[in-house]
Amino acid sequence: MRVLGIDPGYAIVGVGVVDYIGSSFKTVYFTAVTTPAKTEFSLRLNSIYTDICNIIKEYKPDAMSIEKLYFNTNSTTAIEVAEARGVILLAARRLNVPVYEYTPLQVKQSVTGYGRAEKKQVMELTRMLLGLKKVPKPDDTADALGLAICHAHCASSLLFNKNI
Repeated sequence: MRVLGIDPGYAIVGVGVVDYIGSSFKTVYFTAVTTPAKTEFSLRLNSIYTDICNIIKEYKPDAMSIEKLYFNTNSTTAIEVAEARGVILLAARRLNVPVYEYTPLQVKQSVTGYGRAEKKQVMELTRMLLGLKKVPKPDDTADALGLAICHAHCASSLLFNKNI
């Protein structure tokens, strides 16, 4: 199974593509989609949409795993992140990629076995699970890879449970 993990944002979108075969992970691709701060917001959204569509077309994921949006104290930022998340979801829908949403707690639980793990622990275990020499930068990219791992674990668990 190939999973595209997405950590949504409007300045930085973390992207990670992971193959999960048996019980092993293989890192396929990771990057950060970035948009310049002074760019008109609608152009930033267009850029995110186009880049995510191109990544989906190139890597052909079986599923997209994206972080559920949780309310932030800065409502302006939360709205803008939600709008960016919307164009990412639209890209997946238009290209027929099923979308699965996970909370940060679910990702921590899946990657580390502990839902209250520190961010550094999650990033280090993500690095180890994927056999990477260093934790990917920026953090959004590592988060996206963690989201992909989370879905791979959850999806394989669901498949296993359906066969019982």
